[in-house]
Amino acid sequence: MIVEVIDDFLSTDDAYSVLDYCRMASYTYGETDTSSTPPTGMVHEICETDEIYKLFSSKTDLIAGDDLVLNRMYINCFAPTENPYFHTDCDEEGSITFLYYSSDEWNLDLGGETQFYANGQIAGVPPIPNRMVYFDSSILHRATTYRDRHRFTIAIKYVPDN
Repeated sequence: MIVEVIDDFLSTDDAYSVLDYCRMASYTYGETDTSSTPPTGMVHEICETDEIYKLFSSKTDLIAGDDLVLNRMYINCFAPTENPYFHTDCDEEGSITFLYYSSDEWNLDLGGETQFYANGQIAGVPPIPNRMVYFDSSILHRATTYRDRHRFTIAIKYVPDN
């Protein structure tokens, strides 16, 4: 399992603008990750015409490369004590998921890590503010929630350009 981590992904000003966007966005209830699990959290779709879309795609396109196309960008919002499920984002070989952690603070007792499951082990990546992680979309993973506040994560999905 390989999960890449990039800290200080955006400038400080851009990171705070993204956090404000996440806090002010309108959300719809629930994302269903598999047909056998109920929806969890709230979702806000980010449109191609939004400045935030352009900001992230200009950076993630360079990492994803020419063989992949941006398929979807949205915000996951989880309330404290929600219990998201393990899932994969896409089983199409070569697909990549980016997750950006939008918050203004984090400490170990807040929780909120993204857990990855492989080879009988669970490993977590802490949601450090302004951190971007990316990984093969077929890796089994799930969000965990913060103890006392909403958790905003921007999900950016790339698939092969067929």
